[in-house]
Amino acid sequence: MVSTREPGGAGSSVVDLFPTKHLAAPKLRDMPDAPANFRHVIGPGIVAAGVGMASGEFILYPYIASQVGLVFVWAAFVGLATQYFLNMEIERYTLATGETALTGFSRYWRHWGLVFAILAYFANIWPGWATSSATLITYLVGGSVAPIAIGILLLIGVILTMAPVVYQALEKIEMVKVAAVLLLIVVASVAAIGASTWADTPQIITNAGLPYQELGFALLMGALAFAGAGGGQNLCQSNWIRDKRFGMGAYVPRIVSPVTGHPEAAPSTGFVFAPTPENLGRWRRWWKLANYEQLSTFVAISFLTILFTSLLAYATVFGQEGLASDISFLKAEGDALNATVGGWFGTFFWIIGAFSLFAAALGIVDYTSRLGADVLKTAYVKDANESKIYFGLVWGLVVIGVVVILSGLSQPLVLLVISAVTGGLMMFIYSALLLLVNRRTLPKEIRPGAGRVAALVWAFLLFGFLSVLTFNQQLQNLFGG
Repeated sequence: MVSTREPGGAGSSVVDLFPTKHLAAPKLRDMPDAPANFRHVIGPGIVAAGVGMASGEFILYPYIASQVGLVFVWAAFVGLATQYFLNMEIERYTLATGETALTGFSRYWRHWGLVFAILAYFANIWPGWATSSATLITYLVGGSVAPIAIGILLLIGVILTMAPVVYQALEKIEMVKVAAVLLLIVVASVAAIGASTWADTPQIITNAGLPYQELGFALLMGALAFAGAGGGQNLCQSNWIRDKRFGMGAYVPRIVSPVTGHPEAAPSTGFVFAPTPENLGRWRRWWKLANYEQLSTFVAISFLTILFTSLLAYATVFGQEGLASDISFLKAEGDALNATVGGWFGTFFWIIGAFSLFAAALGIVDYTSRLGADVLKTAYVKDANESKIYFGLVWGLVVIGVVVILSGLSQPLVLLVISAVTGGLMMFIYSALLLLVNRRTLPKEIRPGAGRVAALVWAFLLFGFLSVLTFNQQLQNLFGG
């Protein structure tokens, strides 16, 4: 049985590491035992892969493959490797404290969490994944995109409201999505990807390149950086592993439905363990499991998906003139699959795509609302119920999305700019903040080593460069070059 202790004695110096100007000090407790079986920790990485498996995997990388072949698939691995190290530093803080990374940032400046929550919320007020899923549904059954997209948004609101424990429902849906996409990959490997395409696969390494003259530097660098996830989604790894009961997150209540759940009294701040041999042994077990879970799910699934959707596009529409780099690309690809494989496969492709984009939309609404609810509860309205804040933010996104769709607007240019710039800007800033928080706040025994520090510095430089590049390009688009 894991004991709990109040600050004092050997653990008091650990508690003292945490800045307390804006937030209360964490309480001292022992690190919970890690599960003996790896399968008990599987989930957060699959959720991350499922939520992030959207435009990059289904549109951007396949579009690049259709235009220039397989020469840029290598970038997906670089992008995913960078995000792996970012995600693990986000997880490190939550494993050790039960607090989210945003709470850790807010210890140094009260409003850091609010800044990131606002950026994430406004980056996602355009319901792009819901309209994309609705568009694919029209390829299957006809109809109008707007009412279908509104129905999708309302369904998302209901699912997130009625689930007794929201994370558990999200995990199940994203697992089904990942299984469906893996099924698509298996079927495509046999039915649609021919011998000539398999023979060309080594080009991923032998002909690796940066085809910026054909496609533009910003497009390629954006694909590299945001393969798998990006922006605020990475920050939500804190919330997802906490609701999965990783490490010290076991002491923090989960978000539950105001209708079907059973709310608990939630603390505003977290917990920390004294670096005793017993606690450090448990920590090492948790850290090992968390790393394996992230590598074997988020990184592996995301890379396999990008690889095979790129191969599928290369096998069917490589060199085809006039392909759009937006959702209509999937119409052309599905039509080509119908022509080369048979009508059943194009239909199957659109069904998987529609469900995949729906699940991405569900996850985006969830993580955006989680970030906001966590920040508001922790730093501003400490006596409020976090679950109720969360559901208010969920339905706020749903209502805004419905209003945007009913207005008849295509995606407004200003929202395009926000979405394009925000993700890179967030990652640029929180790469540096993670380095600060994990190196200065956590006990020295569990701080990131030289290799992990180098990875954070790389992420900081990469996303800083991409933010400047994307911002400059959007300014040129706004003001006509």
